[in-house]
Amino acid sequence: MDTYAIVRPEHLNHHGYLFGGALLKWIDEYAWLVASRDFTGCTLVTIGMDEIVFKKRIISGSILRFQIEPLKKGVSSVKYKVDVFADEQGASEEKWVFTTTITFVRLDENGEKMALPDHVCFRSLGHSIKS
Repeated sequence: MDTYAIVRPEHLNHHGYLFGGALLKWIDEYAWLVASRDFTGCTLVTIGMDEIVFKKRIISGSILRFQIEPLKKGVSSVKYKVDVFADEQGASEEKWVFTTTITFVRLDENGEKMALPDHVCFRSLGHSIKS
C-alpha cells in the first residue's frame, strides 16, 4: 500500500534537510496503519526497525511516497518492508531515498504477546494468506 507525506519547513533539521526522526515517525505511523488494516481487531505495537541508515538528503517541498508491503508473518509478529521515494519540486521523476523493515507484535490486554489470526487479508497485496 502506498501513502504520502509532504516535507515542510517544520520537518527540517538545522542543516535544512528532513530530520531523520520525522521520517522514522512517518514510517512507524504509516506502517502501523497498514498492519492494523491487515489485522483488524488486533492490538499491534512496534517492536523494532531494521537497518536505519540515512544515505540521501530530502529537501523541503518533497512529496514522499511510502511503499509498504508485508514481508513475513510469524506467530505473534508481522514484518513489513518500507521503501521511501521522494518527488522533489521540479524533478521529472521520483527517487529512492530510504528503506527499512519494521516489525509489529500483537499484545493482549495484559501487554503479553498473543498469536495473530491464522487467516489474514493483506489489503496492501489485495489477497488473503494463511500461515
